[in-house]
Amino acid sequence: MAEKKPVNTLPVLPLKNSALFPFLPMPLAVGRPNSVAAVEAALGTEEKEILVVAQRDPNADVPKQGDLYAVGARAAIRKVNRTEHALEVLVVGLERVSVLGIVETEPYLRARVQSMPMPEDMGPEVEALQREVLQLASQAITIAQPQASQEISRMLAGSEDPIKLVYFLASLLSLDLAKEQSLLEAQTRADALRLMHTYLRYEVQVLELRSKIAGDVQNELGKEQREYFLRQQMRAIQQELGERSPEQAEVDLLREQLEKAGLPEEAKTEAKRELNRLERLPAAAPDYHVIRTYLEFMCELPWQTSVAGELDIARARGILDDDHYDLTEVKERILEHLAVLKLNPGAKAPILCFVGPPGVGKTSLGQSIARAIGRKFERMSLGGMHDEAELRGHRRTYIGAMPGRVLQAIRRSGSNNPVLMLDEVDKLGHDFRGDPAAALLEILDPEQNKTFRDNYLDLAFDLSKVFFITTANTLDSIPRPLLDRMEMLRLAGYSREEKMIIARKYLIPRQLKETGLTDDDCRFTDEGLAGIISGYTREAGLRQLERAIGGVARKVALRRATGQMEPVEVKAADLADLLGPERFFPEQARRELQPGVATGMAWTEAGGEVLYIESILLPDGQGLTLTGQLGDVMQESAKAAQSYVRAHAADFGLDASAFQKIGVHIHVPAGAVPKDGPSAGVAMAAALTSLYTGKPVRSDTAMTGEITLTGLVLPIGGVKEKVLAARRAGISRIVLPKPNNKDLRDIPEDVRRDMEFIFVEEIHQALDALIPGLAKAR
Repeated sequence: MAEKKPVNTLPVLPLKNSALFPFLPMPLAVGRPNSVAAVEAALGTEEKEILVVAQRDPNADVPKQGDLYAVGARAAIRKVNRTEHALEVLVVGLERVSVLGIVETEPYLRARVQSMPMPEDMGPEVEALQREVLQLASQAITIAQPQASQEISRMLAGSEDPIKLVYFLASLLSLDLAKEQSLLEAQTRADALRLMHTYLRYEVQVLELRSKIAGDVQNELGKEQREYFLRQQMRAIQQELGERSPEQAEVDLLREQLEKAGLPEEAKTEAKRELNRLERLPAAAPDYHVIRTYLEFMCELPWQTSVAGELDIARARGILDDDHYDLTEVKERILEHLAVLKLNPGAKAPILCFVGPPGVGKTSLGQSIARAIGRKFERMSLGGMHDEAELRGHRRTYIGAMPGRVLQAIRRSGSNNPVLMLDEVDKLGHDFRGDPAAALLEILDPEQNKTFRDNYLDLAFDLSKVFFITTANTLDSIPRPLLDRMEMLRLAGYSREEKMIIARKYLIPRQLKETGLTDDDCRFTDEGLAGIISGYTREAGLRQLERAIGGVARKVALRRATGQMEPVEVKAADLADLLGPERFFPEQARRELQPGVATGMAWTEAGGEVLYIESILLPDGQGLTLTGQLGDVMQESAKAAQSYVRAHAADFGLDASAFQKIGVHIHVPAGAVPKDGPSAGVAMAAALTSLYTGKPVRSDTAMTGEITLTGLVLPIGGVKEKVLAARRAGISRIVLPKPNNKDLRDIPEDVRRDMEFIFVEEIHQALDALIPGLAKAR
């Protein structure tokens, strides 16, 4: 029968984060009032014994019985040091005890404990586990503390009792409280050794990984230090041999390149100053690479390099004619500049702005100009640009600073007089980062750009030799000061005949070449090409037309690739199979117009359109109703037209009093499209006169012009686009303000020949030409 262990009552010292093992000392800092009272009570006894037990919840300042583990250690207090805020206590574990219960809680915890016997089981398993634990412990200690590994290994080997070995290892390892408590509560040596084996194996893995990471870092640091010392030694050897270091060689190369760059005096002074700074800086310094990049950019700029170009006017004319059909005004302006350069080589380059709808050849014309005058061509798109620094560059104080796009383009061209195209200048934006259009004021001013300062370069660079060309679809969004610096050249839309000529000469050969076909494989008839232009495109330019021709060419290429080798002749009847159903149905002239309807013309960014002004009487209404998304100016034109007609009611045989009894509604179809401008005045007056008199307007006649209350017809713009739109719609007569007679020269000869133009100065002249029988009624 087993001997029953005695039950003792001891003061309790709870621990928050660790457990005390028998036979081992532990220094403790005691600060909680209950714990201090327990230590004082234990010191008052002869044995100076106390129960040291771990608490389950470390956050409980006054633990209860449920907060304490059931197994602790009876310990003896060996040493006490009193400080101002706590007691520093050294305790030594004597034996394991089982906590039977708390008997007192104030002024400190006091518990009944009973001694637990030490495990004494033996056998091959215990011995095998002990050896394995010793091996793992030696391995862990060798990794963690290589200096003291031999001494600690001897201490471990000298421990004959396996349980004491486990307790000693637990005090050396950084185990959490749950693992320490499980070792303390182990009932047999085998259980304790198994637990320690598991913990040691995990600890060895962690230590090996930490050692590997630390070794990699140390190797990297050692490699860098080794390279640094080797570089220093190499530099010393090179100095002894009279050789240059790589850094010095780089500086010398930069100095040589700067001497050849032909820098102005200001740039030379700045380059020398930056070179001196570069020589004093180590290669690893952050500013070293910034200065080197700056000097390299300075070397690459064409300060004095110009392309002589070709001044053969006949050759230039031939190139322009080969690349582009028509555009006579633009070509003449380029040839004029060449003539000036031939007589005065120092003349400033013009700053041109090509304005026109999309697809009329503005960008490609810039390339042709560069080829005609023999200069390099660079293009820069400004569409959507918001940051002024894109043009002026960033100051070098910022990380990743770069030169502006203007100087970058000049560097790429390799000359200081390239043709530089600034595309889509009307689509510039502006926000908190600045206004790029304001930066262009200096760039495009011949009096200022000869000393242009980029923020990155911070030196004066001459842009006066650059041939600047800008492009825009409209002038409305371009600031007036910027417009003032540019010479406007308008590129209007093309007529159907012009499109057919351009398609034959340029578009069809280009698309056949891209699809691998020959002229014999695919041939476009005039009817087929005209059908593509009228039914599959609606534009002033040529992009949709080229895409449609390319679509036909691809269909033919597919047929030939699948074995159908017979040549294809594209006729109007074949277009539905090749391109699908017609996409556009052009506004055709109405065969008959009822009273109150007149044919007007409008200018759009895509060319021109024909629009109909419709009006009806409202017997029960009053005043004037306007619909069709008309702008303020167009509404005022309608009111002016109504006032004119009412003021001259007697001239038209009308009763003036009748106007007060009925209202008028004027509508312009395509109500989803905003419309504005004064040029619909004549059409408004014609529609209202026709409505009131009951006489229809001629259906073959379109009109445009601004009107005044006194009956004058004032000139308008966009004549070519409007006339071409009327021609496409089948209109044969056009009524125009007399001052616009000069604009007929811009209209193709075949259009002028096929159409009748009537010029008027007053409204009554226009009405006589528009409404048959009106003059007799008057």
